[in-house]
Amino acid sequence: MKWIKRILLLLVVIVGVLLYFNYPKLNIISGYASKYMASSVLIAGHQPGYVNQTDLQMPLIELATTSYDKTVQQASADVYGLLERKAIDRQGLGAVLVSDDYKEEKNFLQPQRNQKFDSLPYPFGHLPAKDSIFPEIDQAAFNRAVALPFANNEIQKTRTLLILYKGHLVHENYVDDFTKDTPVLGWSMTKSVLATCFGILQHQGKIDVNWPAPITEWENDDRKNITINHLLRMQSGLAWEEDYSAISDVTKMLFLDDDMTLAQKQKEAIANPTEIWNYSSGTTNLLSGILRQQFRTHQEYLDYPYANLLDKIGAHSFLIEADYAGNYVGSSYGWASTRDWARLGQLYLNKGNWNGEQLFDTNWVDYITTPTANSNGTYGGQFWLNAEGVYPDVPKDLYSMNGFQGQFVFIIPSKDLVVVRTGLAENPIFDVNAFLSALVAAIN
Repeated sequence: MKWIKRILLLLVVIVGVLLYFNYPKLNIISGYASKYMASSVLIAGHQPGYVNQTDLQMPLIELATTSYDKTVQQASADVYGLLERKAIDRQGLGAVLVSDDYKEEKNFLQPQRNQKFDSLPYPFGHLPAKDSIFPEIDQAAFNRAVALPFANNEIQKTRTLLILYKGHLVHENYVDDFTKDTPVLGWSMTKSVLATCFGILQHQGKIDVNWPAPITEWENDDRKNITINHLLRMQSGLAWEEDYSAISDVTKMLFLDDDMTLAQKQKEAIANPTEIWNYSSGTTNLLSGILRQQFRTHQEYLDYPYANLLDKIGAHSFLIEADYAGNYVGSSYGWASTRDWARLGQLYLNKGNWNGEQLFDTNWVDYITTPTANSNGTYGGQFWLNAEGVYPDVPKDLYSMNGFQGQFVFIIPSKDLVVVRTGLAENPIFDVNAFLSALVAAIN
């Protein structure tokens, strides 16, 4: 009996210590857990038990007790009964965290979609992909390469893998509860989607990325020289802390703010534009707010990414979640099937041309793949680069959309490849260089 009491006392002490050092984080922990649960059930169709057993088993987040009520489409989470957070589901806009005094809104605006069936083989349409054999592919070497992301998969945690070669589907693989139709959260891959909207606006003659950022509050201080280009390249010189392990600018924005376009806007300048490069999810959400300013109505803003990009290329599974104020969370909350993430990669491989229609200028690809000053050749315009050989055995013309926990869309023009990998572990646990170098070596 004594040993049971000692164990219980020890557990109480451990819990007490955890709460003492992490209490300020509990709001973030329960916010993350409830928001992720609500989104995963609504958008991806996962069961709450599966989400709890897999996606929410990560440091600190695993402390949350998370549930989902299907009758009211609402998730809730708390940590040892403290600081409960709730997230509601909204059709067309995804999930959002709400306060206790939230009153249900039934007439909120949502995007109007045009989800037509394109009678072409995937990826350019919705018919089954063509069976394609390419003699230049060493099939044995290729098979060994595509097996690498799933080796020791209890550690690598790869969920989906898809490869397009010369615009043809040559491989796809899915594990667990994932299929070709299951939407996957791209996290920061969404930044590339938001940036593409600016490329399309510029192609349509409605904006120039070299214009000063249209922020009234900056007009009379040292932020007045910041351009849209500086924001797209994360070189505005504005203060920002991107630390997901702490209560930082990014975690407060994502899990406490109703309007996520304001967090970066309100920061002071700590350097002149181009003097420093500082990765900032707040910057992308500020750009989402600037995108909203380009339209007369909120409805036009909500419709734009779908009407001019996502539904245009047949990527109908895409859903970009909005914050409580109705702004797209371009930094983090884009969901799409692996096949539809690949469509977006193929659009870039085709330099903006989709079935004969030019959605953005060919030189937009040159723009987003030009290394940004002080990024050590790793970053362009909301895309990641291999210009300086981050992946030393992979072609340097590789550029990619990258997201938390190892979400990737790799575009390798010199090999005519688009590669999508999603999962719950990132580089170097998932060894990008080893996988991609084996893959490109299989293509002679």
